[in-house]
Amino acid sequence: MALTSVEICTGAGGQALGLHDAGFTHRAVVEIDPHACATLHANHPEWNVIQQDLFEDWDASDFVGVDLLAGGVPCPPFSKAGRQLGADDERDLFPRALDLVDLVRPKAVMLENVRGLLDPVFADYREGVNKRLRSLGYEPNWQLLNASDFDVPQLRPRVIMVAIREGLGEFRWPKPSETPAPTVGEALKDLMAANGWEGAEEWARRANSIAPTLVGGSKKHGGPDLGPTRARKAWLSLGVDGKTIAEEAPEPGYVGLPRLTVKMAAKLQGFPDHWNFVGRKTNAYRQVGNAFPPPVAKAVGIQIRKAIRAPRKKSLRSVA
Repeated sequence: MALTSVEICTGAGGQALGLHDAGFTHRAVVEIDPHACATLHANHPEWNVIQQDLFEDWDASDFVGVDLLAGGVPCPPFSKAGRQLGADDERDLFPRALDLVDLVRPKAVMLENVRGLLDPVFADYREGVNKRLRSLGYEPNWQLLNASDFDVPQLRPRVIMVAIREGLGEFRWPKPSETPAPTVGEALKDLMAANGWEGAEEWARRANSIAPTLVGGSKKHGGPDLGPTRARKAWLSLGVDGKTIAEEAPEPGYVGLPRLTVKMAAKLQGFPDHWNFVGRKTNAYRQVGNAFPPPVAKAVGIQIRKAIRAPRKKSLRSVA
């Protein structure tokens, strides 16, 4: 029997796709952005896509008892690219997520965010989350995972919090892949050559390391690009012009550094080639830039599934 899930702050579906591949059936995927909702509809018409602002009232009572509540709550409150205001940031959705845990009472919880959430400045914040979850009967675990350890051609460190309900099996973090992640050149050579560019083979040979963390998903950016000056320098070392995103792969006779397309950026996030991002270039790239790599979500989801389906442990409270 398939396990069920509800996902909040779904975005373009990176985590949702990974959990789907791990064996979870989504009873609902919740997202505020209309372009991302259209992307979810386009790729999985059978999913129950709910466009909803979680800061407003949302009745989640229909989903009481699902196996997993997952999500990628907004990262600006904890990002080093911002002011790191944490609980004082009006965009902080962790409290709302915990309220939903209280209402829905899933067997497991999975929330992901940026690396900055593990900074010492947020130690009290994390402990507050832990106390709330423990009061609800869950044991939280925090871990920093690098996407490149799970066959994604990009570093992309993300903080994952998994909490398993008391009495279920023990959760164990997934082990890194035994093989190195593909390089940017290996991942993108076919897409770079898609329009007949003769330089794709040589470019791929020189793009011989994994990608830096993709950025540029913020709505504060005027247009799609690969980030600030330091990030662009890292892309330059891979033979990529990071100033803008291209509409198409290079044509025959192209001279100069190629730019990434939305599809190429998505490939570096671990999305399959067939995943369609709805919207014009800027909106589509923002969806990619904010995504959680599906292979990482799948690896964590498999471990959550094992913990849920493991023989039940006796509750310490019942033994006492």
